[in-house]
Formats: sequence, structure tokens, C-alpha cells
Amino acid sequence: MARILFATLGSLGDLHPVLALALELRGRGHRVAIATSEFYRDKILAFGLGFHPLPPDISPADETLVRRLMDGRRGSTWLLRDLMLPATATMYAALAAAAADADLLVASELVYAAPILAAKTGLPWVTYALAPISIFSVHDPSLLPGPWGTHRLQSLGPAANRLLLAAARLYTRGWWKPVRALRRAQGLPPGDNPLFAGKWSPHLNLALFSPVLQAPQPDWPARMQQTGFAFHDETTPGAGVPALPTPVTDFLAAGDPLLVFTLGSAAVHLAGDFYVESARAAQALGRRALLLLGSNPPPPGCPPTVLAWDYLPYAQIFPLAAAIIHQGGVGTTAQALRAGRPMLVVPFAHDQPDNAARVTRLGAARTLPRHRYTAPRVARELAALLADPAAAARSARLGERIRAETGTAAACDALEALLRSGKNAVSDRARGPA
Repeated sequence: MARILFATLGSLGDLHPVLALALELRGRGHRVAIATSEFYRDKILAFGLGFHPLPPDISPADETLVRRLMDGRRGSTWLLRDLMLPATATMYAALAAAAADADLLVASELVYAAPILAAKTGLPWVTYALAPISIFSVHDPSLLPGPWGTHRLQSLGPAANRLLLAAARLYTRGWWKPVRALRRAQGLPPGDNPLFAGKWSPHLNLALFSPVLQAPQPDWPARMQQTGFAFHDETTPGAGVPALPTPVTDFLAAGDPLLVFTLGSAAVHLAGDFYVESARAAQALGRRALLLLGSNPPPPGCPPTVLAWDYLPYAQIFPLAAAIIHQGGVGTTAQALRAGRPMLVVPFAHDQPDNAARVTRLGAARTLPRHRYTAPRVARELAALLADPAAAARSARLGERIRAETGTAAACDALEALLRSGKNAVSDRARGPA
């Protein structure tokens, strides 16, 4: 039995893959804990997993915070430069305490203290990417947040993308001054830029997304293993997958497949008129609709053909949809791909525009900019999507491919193989400084 600590920060799209891996590893006999935001304490403890608070404290229910994070132009800059990187020292202290008896640390890229703790203590560690945008391949470039013209430059090929990434590394050098300061305080060399080469482990890196989104590229980091998506399907501790509420099952059974509208677990706090326009679009099309509202109020005057609900497990709802309209977060995108249903993607920020572009290129989706999300435009886009048999067929084929993958098991196999390897086997925590 190994003692494994996962460290992650973000929305449910960030937490759910970790829960999937943690529960699988616990089922294999390991002792597993998760270090993350205080907001998720009860959710994690309910599964009988260990919990450790990890700063900075991020609450998806903090509307002011989410509004800044989901700004399409400046959200990524603010997240990295102003929120995460300055918190590296406090993150390090909390992570060091949480990992005091760990045999393996598995960290997301935003946990900038993880490489420093590993270098200081010799603790074996793994990092993972949930979406292609984290890896920055110049051969299959992701749509990066940036000034006007960035995407045009990206379309010019690998040489242009190398130039763009070199400029990004230079531009962001000042951002990671707190990382250099902490490394210096720990007696370590400055290291590499933690937004780029400095975030990858020398032991193992996991691409926790399907080759459907991006196949392995020649410039992927060393020791990168692609496993596929790790799905956590909202089980109830001790009771398995919960039954859907009776009003929902009755609505689902009452007619043709419906349109499902959702904004995930973060963008939903900035819905604006998304659900009002969605209900109007569904009515204009004469289609039944399910609105997953979060804490938003239902649109006024919803007809019987529109059901508004706070949240339902995607794995149970998405396969019953005619189409899925969502924000493009990688977790929601993965569930929609697995369901084999066509999508209309309305990206907000971060990886969402790139995920939207990828599923659109696959022929399984259409993309609609957020500022153009009006009922007439939504109705036109959905009418075209629903009238396209090729999109339905491609979505179904992609769903078959995703359902055939075993991302959670493959990732856990890789972690166990690392634990078994001689250079990373730790029997009694007698580690000194690196």
C-alpha cells in the first residue's frame, strides 16, 4: 500500500478527474488524500478520502472571483500572474505539511509549489494535463489567450509557434518571480519557467485527455503518457449512482430527445441571460429543453416544454440529449463527447475556446461566441446542427471511441508502475534535501 497525495485547484472540472483516480487507487488498496480548496472539504471527506486545505482559497461560489477568472481576454493572466504564482510560498507550506508522509505526489499544473517540494525533499511526483492547451505543442497549437493577431500567427506553422512561445516565456518571466524567490530560500537553483518546461515532472507526466482531442505530438514533454479522460460520474458515497428525481425522469420520458443547456460549475455563476435566451431558442425551434441552472433563477414564464433544474449528473443526462449546449470546459466537453451527441459550444475563457475549436474541427460541434448568444442566433445554429446527419454520425462514432477508452485505469496503472520502479520506491521516508 502506498500513500498518495493529489493536489489540485479549480472547478469541478479540475476536481472530478482527481476524484476518479483517487477512488480507483483506494480500491486498489492505497491510502489516498486530496489537497485542494476548502470549498470541497465535505465532498472529499464524504468519500472517505483524506483532505488537506491548499491555498490560495478558491471558491467557485465567489461570484466576484469567478467573474475575474472567466474574463475571456484577461482571466488567464489574472489567474496565473495575480492569484496563483504570488501564493506559491503559502501553497508550499501547506503542501509540505500535507505530503509529510506521502510516497507519491500527483499535482495539477497550477500547484506551482509541487516541483519545489519535490526538488527539496526528493518526493517522487507526477504532473498531469487535463486538456491540450496545457502542453503547448507547436505542431498542433492550441488557441492561446492573447492580443489580436495571436491566432493568425499560430496558423503559420511550427516556426511561428516556436517564436510565439519564446515571446510568451520572455513576457511571463516577471510573473514567476515568487517561484524563483521560494526556490532560492530553499537552497535550490531558479529552475525553468513554471508555466512552460518547469511544470513537467522528470518521473511521469499524464495527458488525462483522449487522443480524440489531441494525439501525442513530437514535442510533447519527456515521460508523457496519454491515458484518456478520467471520468467521475457523480456517485453517492456508499450508494453508487443516484437515481434521477422523479420530475426529471417523467420529463425525460415525455417526448423526443431534448436540448440540454449547461454552463458547467464555474461559468454558471456568470450566466447573465444565457438561460433566458436558451429557453427562447428552444421554444422557437419547437424543441423540449433542460436547463441546468446552478444557483440561477429559472427564466420567467417557462412553458411545460422547458424544465429548469439546478444540477444533474452529466453521465445520466447527456446520452438522452438531441444536442448539448455548453461552455467548453474540458470536463463538460469530455462528457458530451462520451455521450456521442452533437454540441453547440459557447466558450468563456482559458481552455474553452481551444476545446471548442477542436470539437468543431472534428465535425461534432458548432461554436458560437458568447457575445452573440441570442435566441435567434442560437436557434439558427441549433437548427443547422440538428439537421446535419453527418454531425450526428460523427458524434456517435466519437462517443464509441471515448467509451472504449479506459483513462482512469490506465492512469492508475501508470502511477502504480512508477511506485514499483526502483528509483522511486520509498519505503521509510528517509529523504534528505535534493
